[in-house]
Amino acid sequence: MPWTPVDCRDMTDSMSTATVLPHVTAALNATTVGFAAAGYVLIRRGNRQAHRVAMIGAVGCSALFLIAYLTYHFTSPIFVFKGQGWVRPVYYTLMISHIVLAIVVTPMVLLTFARGLRGRFDRHRPLARWTLPLWLYVSITGIAVYVMLYHMTWA
Repeated sequence: MPWTPVDCRDMTDSMSTATVLPHVTAALNATTVGFAAAGYVLIRRGNRQAHRVAMIGAVGCSALFLIAYLTYHFTSPIFVFKGQGWVRPVYYTLMISHIVLAIVVTPMVLLTFARGLRGRFDRHRPLARWTLPLWLYVSITGIAVYVMLYHMTWA
């Protein structure tokens, strides 16, 4: 087995932003995935009002994620990926695609959201078809990167 779970209590004894915020951001990413997936199911079932509520939740969680993520990166040391061998290129491929697509999808989410709130469904729907899969990819790969950094030790 190339990895084993890491006991997070071994990372540090304090509850600093460096130890707490990565877990907060992962939880916010997971919650975003849940809201966005629910929003997709709800709109496919024709329930616009519930879709609206779910997507407001998804955007709200993403906004909180961004605040926590930026706070973490401006106040904490960089956590270096310690994996070696085959997992290193896998991690960096995942991380690079995550970062690039996060930059691309952020304005797409904001524009899609604004169009939906304004009732511009003729312009909202075509953009949402691209935004949702990218947004889900970014959120899910963010969770995967978190797991690889904080919950696995690499031989």
